[in-house]
Amino acid sequence: MPRARDFWFGPWRAVPVLGVTQILAWGTIFYSPVLTVPLIAAERGWSLTFTMGGFSIGLLVGGLVSPFIGRSIDRYGGHVVMPIGSLTGALGLAGLAFAETPAVYLLVWMLLGAGLAASLYDPAFATLGRIFGAAARRPITVLTLAGGLASTIGWPTTHFLIGQVGWRGTYLVYAALLAGIAAPLHAFALPRQRALAAVAPHEAHAAAASVLPSNGIAFVLVAVAFAAYAFVPSALSAHLLAAFRRFGLEPATAVAIGTLFGPAQVAARLCELTFGRNLHPLLLARFAVGLLVFAFILLELVTFSVPLALTFALLFGIANGLITITRGAVPLALFGPVGYGRLVGRIAGPSLIMQALAPVTFAFVAERTSDPMALAFTALFALVALGCFLTIRRP
Repeated sequence: MPRARDFWFGPWRAVPVLGVTQILAWGTIFYSPVLTVPLIAAERGWSLTFTMGGFSIGLLVGGLVSPFIGRSIDRYGGHVVMPIGSLTGALGLAGLAFAETPAVYLLVWMLLGAGLAASLYDPAFATLGRIFGAAARRPITVLTLAGGLASTIGWPTTHFLIGQVGWRGTYLVYAALLAGIAAPLHAFALPRQRALAAVAPHEAHAAAASVLPSNGIAFVLVAVAFAAYAFVPSALSAHLLAAFRRFGLEPATAVAIGTLFGPAQVAARLCELTFGRNLHPLLLARFAVGLLVFAFILLELVTFSVPLALTFALLFGIANGLITITRGAVPLALFGPVGYGRLVGRIAGPSLIMQALAPVTFAFVAERTSDPMALAFTALFALVALGCFLTIRRP
């Protein structure tokens, strides 16, 4: 691990800076709609489906612009691109407070989607890849520990602010946080060095020989694997607790089980940081998705009960915590640090699109069939991801 002073003066300063800004971005843009959208729908007289659809449109836009964001970070650096993302997010959050018509509301969410694509994990991973090069895996892991706290901090904060200043005031406060804290941190506190700048030509050639080409079948498999996996947490985050309640759990019990998801993610990342540093990230991805598939098998074969729901939530949290690390580490290990931001952006695009489609798709399948069928349908995406990860061969 780096020394304490490295977090202030060395390249490791990027980790606490991005840790703070990740908590702000996830908490203000990504997690807040769960609590604010029902209030917006009720006040505006819009349907809940339409109002939440704005969030899905934002994710779709984010998926479309992610490749451009990644290329821009490769070229200009996170200290240039990510402040623009924070300011764009701030403008979008302020816009939500004043969006009176459906058309303006959707346009604001399109703007927020662009801000989201330049603010969350993928641009942060690309920034770390540019700063640390091939040594970016450990900084990525440490960063995800902070990111795992976003929902733990974001949901209670949003709930408190809504009670104090209403949903409009909440979004204005969040806009101020992104503009006044996240954007300056990105612009002035992120290190500007680029790891590859100091690599000698013969070393760069040797490194290139140990990685896979980024335009071959391996890249397609990686992109498909992460896109297929992205369907699962997006669908389950929106519907799992409601499905558990329909299975017979008391609402308070379902919520209590749901709160274990975040700590399980953080615990898994701590274990990876402590014991998994020498494990190839591709093996880690296989283990994580395999664990999730096992959790789905238990859910399908074992009679539903509180212990089963608890087990599923913990396994899901562990798997998701590890997969978040591999989203940054697998492309780095397989394809190398050259053009890493562009690679991360290309992988993030399909994943964000799948995140946008998952909640409505799960709801459609559940309404037409049943909750167990919708969960089985979701499990198929985990199987696709596992199949892709198993097919990839290391260089």
